[in-house]
Amino acid sequence: MCTAISLLTRDHYFGRNLDLEYGYHETVTITPRAFPFPFRKAQTLNRHYAMIGMATVMDGYPLYYEATNEHGLSMAGLNFPKSAVYLPEQPDMDNITPFEFIPWILGQCATVPEAKDKLRKLNLINIPFNTTLPPSPLHWIIADASQSIVVEPMAQGLKIYENPVGVLTNEPPFDYHLYNIRNYLNLSPNPATDRSGITLTPFSNGMGGIGLPGDFSSASRFVKAAFVKCNSVCDDGEAQSVSQFFHILSSVAMPRGSVRMGEDKYEITRYCCCCNTNRGIYYYTTYDNSQINAIDMTLENLQGDQLILYPLLEQPQINIQNGPKGR
Repeated sequence: MCTAISLLTRDHYFGRNLDLEYGYHETVTITPRAFPFPFRKAQTLNRHYAMIGMATVMDGYPLYYEATNEHGLSMAGLNFPKSAVYLPEQPDMDNITPFEFIPWILGQCATVPEAKDKLRKLNLINIPFNTTLPPSPLHWIIADASQSIVVEPMAQGLKIYENPVGVLTNEPPFDYHLYNIRNYLNLSPNPATDRSGITLTPFSNGMGGIGLPGDFSSASRFVKAAFVKCNSVCDDGEAQSVSQFFHILSSVAMPRGSVRMGEDKYEITRYCCCCNTNRGIYYYTTYDNSQINAIDMTLENLQGDQLILYPLLEQPQINIQNGPKGR
């Protein structure tokens, strides 16, 4: 379960909540331009655009959850367990595995239109990373500062949707979410108005949003994230924009105990991230550390051929303003 959003203030911001019951030793990962990306059924990318995002690095290969490249194109994979179908290899197609999809697009494309062009011949194939890591059932959001699309591998083939909302969650397929959101056309950030014909006044602020879902299902998170994001108001400074982005994500974050997965297993928002795609600055928080941490891709040697890794700062960091530390 996850939620991803694309937000434009003065700059463009892209990020997501990663909701899982356990982690995979994820780390903020910068892939410089000369790191070779070998693909199982396609030619190796020896030179490509640099990118930054969250990944699990396995056998020296970055398995990206989401990333942004040096031109500002961003992409995230979200769980799609009921509907995702990966097909056998097909001749005359670009046969790419799901774990290769993010670097294949971000390594070669600078904009959503360029990504769309690559998608015309894409065939996502059913090949695992290794014998212990089968293909994850995913769908993807791809965004730049101008537009957003959703890519879904279905039994009927690859589905590509325009995404005017700039939000993606999980099942059902994206066309359902676009249809379902019409059930909430009445929602408003404005005060509730009397439509009864008698004199009634609201007794609380926020009553224009009565009916806004508050549960953690993917359909409800889509609606709530869309409502909060589309009504978002903030100054366009960097600190204000980043703060606002994390507030939007926190509106659909999962506290431990709210979504039970089994005996003593709970789905939680393991991390939230936000990338300023214009500047290549990647921000993140973790479940236990709500301090916003930042890594600037442009300060690294992007001409190199080795991955640059930043382990997550996961311990709580509390600023005690008075009294002894550790109280």
